[in-house]
Formats: sequence, C-alpha cells, structure tokens
Amino acid sequence: MIPASWHPDPSGRHELRYWDGTQWTEHVVDRGEQSTDPVDAPAPDTAERVTPVAEQATPVAERATPVAGGAGDRGGITGDLIDGRYSETSSTAPGPMRQNSRMLRVRLAEPFLARQGAMVAYQGPVQFTYKGGGAAKFLKKAVTGEGLSLMRVEGQGDVFLADSEKQVHILQLDDAGISINGNSVLAFSSSLDWNVERVKGGSIVAGGLFNTTLRGSGWVAITTEGEPVVLNAGEAPTFADAQALVAWSIDLQTSLRSTFSGASLIGRGSGEAFQVAFQGQGFVIVQPSEGATVPPHTH
Repeated sequence: MIPASWHPDPSGRHELRYWDGTQWTEHVVDRGEQSTDPVDAPAPDTAERVTPVAEQATPVAERATPVAGGAGDRGGITGDLIDGRYSETSSTAPGPMRQNSRMLRVRLAEPFLARQGAMVAYQGPVQFTYKGGGAAKFLKKAVTGEGLSLMRVEGQGDVFLADSEKQVHILQLDDAGISINGNSVLAFSSSLDWNVERVKGGSIVAGGLFNTTLRGSGWVAITTEGEPVVLNAGEAPTFADAQALVAWSIDLQTSLRSTFSGASLIGRGSGEAFQVAFQGQGFVIVQPSEGATVPPHTH
C-alpha cells in the first residue's frame, strides 16, 4: 500500500493531488496554493508508482510542494488536520505567496512591512519592529482616521500573516502606483514608498476619503471581505460606495458624487450617500461588504 502523500495529479488538471493511502482526495496544489477539485481517478499502481515530487527532475526553484511530515512524527495521532493536506506549503523562491485563500506566507529575503497584529506564526530568526512612518504620517493618520499601523519584518525564515479571515490577494507593482483603503493593506515590500493621501475630489467632511498610496516596484498583499469584483474604469464612468471600495490604480481621476435623498440610499455604506467616481484608464476593486460595523449602544 502506498502511504498517504502528495503526488502529481493523475487527472493532469493540477500540479499535485493528495493520496490518503486508499484513494485520491479532492485536495490539490498549484504553485504552492492548496484548493479543492473532485476527481474520479484510479489509484496509483504499486508496480508503476507515481514518482514523488522529491524525486522528480523539476528544479527545486521551480517547485512548490507541501511539507508533509510522515506518520512517524505525529506521535501516533491521525486525522484530516494532520494527514498532510493542511501542511505548510514551501518554496525555495523568496517573497510572498498565499498559504491559502485567507493566509499569506512570506519567505524572507529582504525586509517588508506588515500590518501590526497580522502575524499568526513564523519560523526562523525573525525580528519585528514598530514602523511609525514619521511625524507627518502620524499626524495624517490622527486627523484623517486612515489608520495603518505597521511593523517592519526582517531576518530569515517564513512569516504567516492574516487579518480576521479576510481573503488575501497579491499584486505586483512595476514602477506603478495604487491607492488602497488602509483597512485592506496586509503587507508590502519595503521598497515601495507609502503615504496617507487625500482622495482627489474628496474632503475631510465627507469622511472615508483618505487612502494609503503605494508607489514604486515591489509587491503588496491586500485583503477583501468576500470575493471582490475588479471593474475596468476605462469602459465607462465608474462609481463605488466609499466603504465598499478597496483599491484603485493611481492614474484614475476621482471625484465625489452625492445621491442623497430622503427616499433613496443606494450605496452599501451605513447610510452614507456618497460614492467615489472614477474616470480614465485603470481598475477599481470593490468588495461585497462595507467593512466592520459598530454595534448599537444600549445605554
């Protein structure tokens, strides 16, 4: 009997599929990210065994495989949580990758910045230090409410980050800029310049119109509450509820649009009747949520 382990997917649809010792399971891996996809495939033949990943000729630098310990290092404990399908994904390539849809894993090669409190685990000699951003940014955060408290992460090893089970997405910037709601920033390259800036066309009175901007070349991990939609503002003038707005490419022109009337509140925001209008060539990311709400006071 072939022991439980990860093997090349016999269906050919994915890089790896998990064999639980008796049958193929729905758990698959592509580029180091685990997901599920049902399969109806025959068991690996014991005479013509499927070659384990560690024995394949694929260069290590191009491979991302789950690090699944054998049964001998589990202390006699078995179960789906520790049979390998939820094990850490590992790659020799430095930088960020999604451990799963709600967790980011960063293999440290150079320092990066992350939201304070986002670390859920790390392995290796890793140091965390508070990153204030200077007096000017501190004042902007105090005045605007665009709170982005950061920590600098450096050292060697792997760092795992998450934020309240939000979905994680990774973007690469190549001499580009993006404006992001501070609540949606999880981590980003220290090579990127960041600042708290007022959205053009907005005002402090309207509220929620100060965002965190990132410029330069590097990566950024953002979070969304639920599956986002990415709108092409170049197709038509685009409008988004300020509280459901996650991010947009920085070259877009922005302005405010009010649709307030006593009989109609069309946005998802909690009673706000302001939308941000976008024009130009670029994208707008919107989530199906207006963010965390404050429960009503009872006293």
